[in-house]
This record gives sequence, structure tokens and C-alpha cells, in this order.
Amino acid sequence: MSKGQTNGLKSLKKGFKLNYSTIIVISALILILFVAFTVRVLPIRWEIPSGQIHLNEFDPYYQYSITGYMVDNGLLSPYTDHWVNYQQWYPDGLDMSRSYPALPMTAAALYNVVSFLGVNVDLMTFCAVLTVLLGTLPCLVLYFVGKDMGGKAVGLFAALFLALAPSFVQRSSLGFFDSEIPGMIGLVFFVLLFFRSLDSKRSLRGSLLYSIGAALALAYFITGWGAAYYVLGLVALFAFILVILKRADRRLLTSYGITMGLSLLISIQFPQVGYSYLLTAPILLVIAVFAVMLINEFLKRNISAKNRMLTIAAVISAILVCLISLTYFGYLGGLAGKFATVLNPSIRSSAPLIASVAEHRVTAWGNLYLELGICAIFFLTGLYFTLKNPTNRNIFLLLFGITGLYFGASMVRLLVIFAPAFGLLVGMGVVGLLKPFMIMFKETPNVATKAKRKLMRVGKEYSGLGILLILILLMTQFAFSPIPKQEGMPRAVAGAYAPTSISSAALPVTPSEQMPQWLNMLDYTSTKLKSSDIVVSWWDYGYWLSIQGNVTTLADNATVNSTQIENLGFVYMANEKLSLKMLSAYGQQNVKYILVFTVLAIWQDDSGNYYSQPWGYGDEGKWSWMADISGGAKDRLIKEGFMDPNSAWTSRDDFGSYDAYAGWVWNEQGENSVIRKLLLDIEQEFSESTGGLVTPYYNSNVSLDYLKPVYIAGAGEEFSGLSTGYTIAPLIGLYEIDWAAYNAGRP
Repeated sequence: MSKGQTNGLKSLKKGFKLNYSTIIVISALILILFVAFTVRVLPIRWEIPSGQIHLNEFDPYYQYSITGYMVDNGLLSPYTDHWVNYQQWYPDGLDMSRSYPALPMTAAALYNVVSFLGVNVDLMTFCAVLTVLLGTLPCLVLYFVGKDMGGKAVGLFAALFLALAPSFVQRSSLGFFDSEIPGMIGLVFFVLLFFRSLDSKRSLRGSLLYSIGAALALAYFITGWGAAYYVLGLVALFAFILVILKRADRRLLTSYGITMGLSLLISIQFPQVGYSYLLTAPILLVIAVFAVMLINEFLKRNISAKNRMLTIAAVISAILVCLISLTYFGYLGGLAGKFATVLNPSIRSSAPLIASVAEHRVTAWGNLYLELGICAIFFLTGLYFTLKNPTNRNIFLLLFGITGLYFGASMVRLLVIFAPAFGLLVGMGVVGLLKPFMIMFKETPNVATKAKRKLMRVGKEYSGLGILLILILLMTQFAFSPIPKQEGMPRAVAGAYAPTSISSAALPVTPSEQMPQWLNMLDYTSTKLKSSDIVVSWWDYGYWLSIQGNVTTLADNATVNSTQIENLGFVYMANEKLSLKMLSAYGQQNVKYILVFTVLAIWQDDSGNYYSQPWGYGDEGKWSWMADISGGAKDRLIKEGFMDPNSAWTSRDDFGSYDAYAGWVWNEQGENSVIRKLLLDIEQEFSESTGGLVTPYYNSNVSLDYLKPVYIAGAGEEFSGLSTGYTIAPLIGLYEIDWAAYNAGRP
């Protein structure tokens, strides 16, 4: 071997030489990623016995259907084919070309690669497991974000807190194949690359490359999740504040322009975003801030005060004229309803359809406590340390933390966006508190005098105590649960250690084994019914029925047609004749079944008798939203001849009243409603399936004129049995519509 080769190998070896601190950091990061992956894959224990891994919740089934279409027909096929799925939102169908492409494209591309390599796995299992892998990736990226902001220790703490953030764990665990995944990946990559592009020590070429990377990450966010409005507004606010603080420079102008411009240019090519996106209020603010930065750069030149004032006045006038003109001619788009309610939660009560969705509700104090825990202390100290050192990165982090907390408190779903900001600020707070103790602990004692040696010894002891106290607080955050019923299980683990929603019969419980009632019903519809058969159900279950159950539905979680959801609410809250009159408008030849979901609590009295009563997890808890939503359409329904003016309603209060002792007491109109009759009948059917062993606690004798039970999932042999104490029995009833009897009874 030549001398040159030897020197080259020595240089290479020297370049790869790792010190102990680097080894510790890499080891810690690998451990954090392992924990993040393990926690998210825990629900698999409920899926293994059935041999099929299912998706979680409802929306992931929509994403799964688009992914399947892309696998079969090409990544751009939903958009080039203008695919309309007529098994959803009958009769118009659901325009699938209006879907966000980021997540299904990612999954379809990776599935094609895996299939090409010879790995045989079904698409649903692949999508469910891919969620875990993609949910772990942001933890790795956030480490580098934290490292850039405050060093390796901040990066490690930030990664750890994101890995175990309850809101993010819940929405990135096995099967949660939904918009939050591309949203979080795009968010953390954008923050990392955008701020690297602003680094003044970096070359112009390097800055441009990072700006392009940040634009691609932001485009991925925009085409993956509607919550991208938040990030766009946050960056615009950050740039505007830098202008006010006179910190804006040409590097910021260039990076901002390239990142925002390129990301929007890419995003608007897809129909779900479209060119109208550029005329929405948040995007116009982004453009306005860019204009302000241009003016700021121009005003830095040596011009007279008079010309400076004239320039400012002209620009402000031009902006106002443009906004007024766009508004007058109807080109200026506002925010969609649910986005507006994030900014102003007080208007949510006036939109019952939005308020009826659990993830759209205002975050309760309990949810905030579970999210922040004892680390709320470190979050506040993190705010203090970033405010004390107001670098550009820290200014952004302050804005990210404060606005993220506001929006996370405004809508429970958006706690996931707050999670990375919380992790970074907690990391800053922990490191800031530990730093003086670590310095004191590492200092060499001054041996000049005995007194000084004594003081240094006491100081070290106190520094060690301080470090131990902080570590104990952190350990309580991760190792224990604040909820006694979880028997000390860590918060993040408790949040993930639950089966997928469909495997737990859509119940918010953690059973000892899979609860197959919904799976049985969907298997029944997919094997016994035709795909053209319309099964009427409340919109919550639309995705399951159309995609997994292979039947046609009137509405689902896309909620694209509020009028049709109002009609569905009417179908359930009206009496049988008026209900079927509404369904006749959709065609008697296709509308054949109506479905109801209820959950019964079964208990045993002192005499050993078993009784059942509604528990509130099914339609017995959702009927009030059916009443409020359909009641909001009272005038339209009366005008169209469906709602009887003599029995019209505006809200749930027209169907009964609440009694402090008896609970909800139905009035005559409520007793005659379809939902009330179905809930009573399915409870009676369940009682008969147990041979009368379980007696309905309330009188359930009811007569259905035009609806006949076909299949009750959860009754008969499917019921798992009784034991002392409480037993929960989820029941899904499929009822066939007797159109012949209805038509014979019409005048």
C-alpha cells in the first residue's frame, strides 16, 4: 500500500472518529426512536388474533381507499381520471379528485416499492404499519431542529417529548392513517430547512438549496392537511415581527419569497388546494407580508423622508383597493367553517355539525393537563429562557409556542400541532435549568482555603440535589399516569395501549380482547348485500360501511354536503311515515336498509336479576345532534314538504326534557321518532336473544310499522356472556325497509 493511500485511510479514520459524548447522543437518540416506535405499535396485540390489522377511527379508511386506487391505476389517477366514488354520498357520489394527495401518494409509492422487492403484504396492513414508521420520523427531525436552536441536549429532550406526547401518539399509532402524518412530517422538516436557509454564515447557494427544501416540505404539508393555514400564518407573522424589530434582511426576503412562492405553486396544481387557495384570507396575508418586506428593503436605501412616506401611503392604498375590489366582486375567499371556529371558538355553538365532531370541540382542561403534565413548569421556563435570549430562532419558537397553545386549546385536534413546540420549549426549559447546576457540579474546588473548600463542597451537594429533583420531575411525567384508573400506566402508553376503534366496537374502552361486533356487521353487509344497496346510517359510520362493508351510503365523515346530513338527521328524528317519505326521494329501489348503533350497560341487582339500559356511546348519545342539525333546517324541510309544521322542531328540547333523577324523559313526539323506536327495538331484540335473561330496565315494548330487523351484531351467540357487576354490550342493528307496507298505507 502506498504512502498516499495510508495517509488517506488515516484521514478517513480520523474523520469517522467518535468521542464519548457523540456515542452517548447517538445511543440516546436511537433509544428515543425505539421508544417512539414501540409505543405506537402497541395496539397490534388486539389485531394479531384475527389475522388482519385494521385501520383506526374513520377517516383513515377514506385515505386507504384513495391509496388503493393509486396502487391500481397510478399515483395521479384520482386527479387525471376525475374519480367519483358513487358508493358514497348517493346519488351525487364523492369526488375523490378533491382529496389531499400527500399521504395516499406516499403510501402508494412505498407500497409499489415493497411489492417490487417481492414483499407480499395486503395494503391495509401496510398502511396501518406505515403510520407507525412515519409517526416516528418527526421525532428524529425534531432532534435536529432542537439541536440547531439550543444544542444536542435540547434536541434530545424535544425528540423525547414529541415521541411521548399523548396527542401525537394517539394520531400516529398503529392504523391512524390520516392527515396528521404528512402534516407533522412537513411541519418539522419545514422548520428545520427554513431556518437553516436563514443562517447568515451559510453560502448563498446553500441558502437557496435549503429554501427549496423548505418549500417542498411546506408543499407536502399543504397537500396533506388543511391545518397548513396555521404554519403559513405563523411564518408570515414571524417575518412581519422581524420587520418591525428591524431584523429583516435580504436573506429573509429571499428565503421567504422562494419558500412561500414555490410551495404554493406546487400545491395549487392539485384540485383540493386549487388556484382559489391563493385568494383566501390567510394566503393574502402571506402575500401582504412579502410586499411589506419588499417595501422595507426599498426603504433601506438613501431616499428622502417625503418619498418614504409617499411610498408607504401608495402601497397601503394599493393593498386596500385590491382587498376591497376582491371582496366586492366575490373573489376573496374566507376560512372554512371549522377553521373560523378555531380562531373564534365562541361561534362553534352556532354550527352544530362542526360541534358534533368530538375532535372539533374546545379542549377541556383535563386534556390540557394530560398533554402538559408536570412539564408545564418546564414549558414556562422554556418561554422565559427564549425570551431572555431573543434570537430570530427563539422569536419564532416563542410565537410557535404561544399560538400553538392557543389553537390547541381552541380545538382538541390541534394539540398535535402544539406538540413539537411544546417539546422544544420544554427542552429549552430543562436545559436552561440544568445548566447552572451542571457548571457548578463540574467546577474544580478551590483549595486555597478550608472555608472555600467547605463552601464548594456544599455547593456541589446542592447542585446534585437540583439535578436529581429535575430528573425526578421528568420521570413522573413519563413513568406514571395522573389517572388512577390506569393503575399507574404512563400517559403516553395508556393513550396508545388500546385497540383500533373498529376492533373495540367503536367504544372508548380498552377491552381484554377484540370486540368483533362492528367487524361482524361489516362482514355481513359485504357478503350478504349488494354494493348498490343503500344502507342508511348516521354519517359517523359512512366510511366503514362503504369501504369496509361494500355498500352504498348517503353520508360519511367527509361532511361535504351539509344538506344531506340535515336530511339524515330528519330521517332519524321524524316518525316512520315522514322518515320514509324523505328516503323515497332517494329512490325506493335502492334505499333498502337503515342501521342503528347502541351500547347497553348490563348490571345485576341484589336479587341476581340482569337488566340493561343505554350507556351513551352509540346513537343513544348522538341523537341530540341529529335533532339539532335537522332542526336547523326547519324552514327548508317544511318548505319542501317533509317536516310537518304541527310537529316541527328546532332542537333536541322539542323531543323531551332532562330530569335530574330520571335522566332524559322523552315526550310523545320523541317516543314516536324513528331513532327512539329503533333503540327500544334493538334492546328488546337483544333481550329475546338472551332468552329473557336480560330485561330492559325501561319499558322497551315498541311496534315498528315499516322497519324489520335483519341482523343484530352483538346479539345471540355473539354476546360474550354475563358476569357480576357491569358488562357492556355494543349492538349494531340492520333493519330492512318494508316499502310495500309503506306504499300500501299511503293515502
